[in-house]
Amino acid sequence: MSNPLLDVSGLPQFDAIKPQHALPALEELIAAHRQKLAALLEDPVACDFESLITPLEEMNHELSRVWSPISHLQSVLDDPKWRDAYNASLPLMTEHGTELSQNEKLQAAYQRIADTMSEDATPAMRMLVSQELRDFRLAGVALPEKDKARYREIAQEKAALQAKFEQNVQDATDHWHFHATRESQTAGIPESVLMRARDDATEAGVDGWWFKLDYPSYHAIMTHGDDRKLREKFYQAWSTRASDQGQDPKWDNSEIIDCILGLRHEAAALVGFDNYADYSLATKMASTVAEVLEFLAELAGKSREGAIRELDQVRSAAGAPLEPWDIPYYLEKLKQQRFSVSDEELKQYFPFAVVKRGMFGLTEKLYGISVIENPYVIGWHDTVRYFELKDKTGNVIGSFYTDLFARKGKRGGAWMDECVVRKRLSGETTPPVGYLVCNFPPPDREGQSLLTHTDVVTLFHEFGHMLHHLLTRVDYPSIAGINGVPWDAVELPSQFMENFAWCYEVLERCSAHRETGMSLPKDVFDKLDASRHFGEALSMLRQIEFSLFDFRLHADYDPAAGGKVLETLKRVRDEVALISHPVYNRLPHSFSHIFAGGYAAGYYSYKWAEVLAADSFAAFEEAGIFDPETASRFREEILEIGGSRDFMEAYVAFRGRKPTLDALLRQNGIGKAA
Repeated sequence: MSNPLLDVSGLPQFDAIKPQHALPALEELIAAHRQKLAALLEDPVACDFESLITPLEEMNHELSRVWSPISHLQSVLDDPKWRDAYNASLPLMTEHGTELSQNEKLQAAYQRIADTMSEDATPAMRMLVSQELRDFRLAGVALPEKDKARYREIAQEKAALQAKFEQNVQDATDHWHFHATRESQTAGIPESVLMRARDDATEAGVDGWWFKLDYPSYHAIMTHGDDRKLREKFYQAWSTRASDQGQDPKWDNSEIIDCILGLRHEAAALVGFDNYADYSLATKMASTVAEVLEFLAELAGKSREGAIRELDQVRSAAGAPLEPWDIPYYLEKLKQQRFSVSDEELKQYFPFAVVKRGMFGLTEKLYGISVIENPYVIGWHDTVRYFELKDKTGNVIGSFYTDLFARKGKRGGAWMDECVVRKRLSGETTPPVGYLVCNFPPPDREGQSLLTHTDVVTLFHEFGHMLHHLLTRVDYPSIAGINGVPWDAVELPSQFMENFAWCYEVLERCSAHRETGMSLPKDVFDKLDASRHFGEALSMLRQIEFSLFDFRLHADYDPAAGGKVLETLKRVRDEVALISHPVYNRLPHSFSHIFAGGYAAGYYSYKWAEVLAADSFAAFEEAGIFDPETASRFREEILEIGGSRDFMEAYVAFRGRKPTLDALLRQNGIGKAA
């Protein structure tokens, strides 16, 4: 029988792909690629960009198309077999990747090409070769064989531990519930959440309400639940997931965290860096540890006074000592009291289908492209949908799947990922394809999923990533879309897109009251807009706390002392935070961004890119938010270039200057930079 994973002529065959296909497909393909690479390196004719690098780009593209569904399905399906298939395949992928990046003959071939490139070579070709040579160095290509072998071992161990970290978080989240039996426990909780909880209780064969720990339920209870004990229970469950304070020691990430930190530090030291933070900055816009710490300190200093004022107001509203599970609740109460706007009221105006339609309309207005659903493409779940981006002539630029509602077994959070990366080699163009995944409230009994405005912002954020992936014009997969983009710039398109979710002209088209069909009234928007800055300084300090914790954890790591994870968190909180947390709080144990994702020693990237995003959007505010010339310039200089240019040079080409903090501080209601 043929293996459907190996058919990369079209979209993944999600109706045919099974877990048992994963490892055999990768084994067969990687074996074939090893033979091709060996032949290329022995071929005296394969000595320039076209004859050597183009075939390598083809091979890497083919492998990524096979790996993508395997990685994706284990994140979105409640199927232990997919997790097992992923875990069995990960060592092979890690081994192959390290093997390539430590191949001295291959590195020497790239260096020869770099040294002999003709004047006709494009900037994209030069950037691709430069980045590959950098990555060879970062993988220890020049190390003695003993050290290279150790680096490979570290890569394998890290990959397995990071996957286990994420899986522990998911399992700890999925296996927790709270069975409420009294109406007093449910006071204040939105009816849509209660309806889900009643349905889940019925499914569990009990009376009352069966609350799960998915983010929509958690957020609703922390923000609206009147029962303080219930809020505390959910806070404790959320903040102790996958830890020694959690419900089951088998999901405890404590040892995994220590091992990951040690391995990262050792790998960085092997290739000549003082610590993993220095190693991480080799692929970012920021150049030194000191630069990042100064950036975060400046933001913290400018945010602190406003955050103190906000917290004092919350304390005054509560009229009692505050605990962490009280702050979201009283912030929401204050918003309702001051601005007469609540999440529950706003949700009625944001049925998901309407928001989606309006967001797609915005894309057409900005960039002259349409987003059309193709109902004939098969997904992996009955709620998955497939859309195509088309230009003015009807040509498909790219396409994407959406999987947007929370369910058991699906990884939490929201993300965009690559299914197929754009490629234009040997005269043939392969359009990009992506996955857009969120965890919004599932449709209710009437088939409606109502979004909070925060959900709307999240959707715009992830769609910004998607446009970055789909609108690329770069021909080489390794620097197309989000590939090759500095990690502290990769959030620019997503955070830039969020700003449109705060524009009335946009929200008017993204809203329709579930009962009346009326768009969001201007007076309601004005209240929402007035409430935008309320709590922003506290939120800014919270993000700086996360960023400093992550960065110092990696910059200050001492192999003799170990991770000192909780001690580092306490020091950072003592320095930056205004809110005290209980001793049982275990934020690090579910901090997947830095222990399972790509943000290790890089969480500051959200704030760094937010500066770029706010400054970029200010250009639209100056010219008109739908100004076609500004949108065209943003598309050409930012969205289309992938990793083919120096990012700061591209930014200056768009904006006419380097970015400043002013726009971000103004956007957050904190004031202008001094």
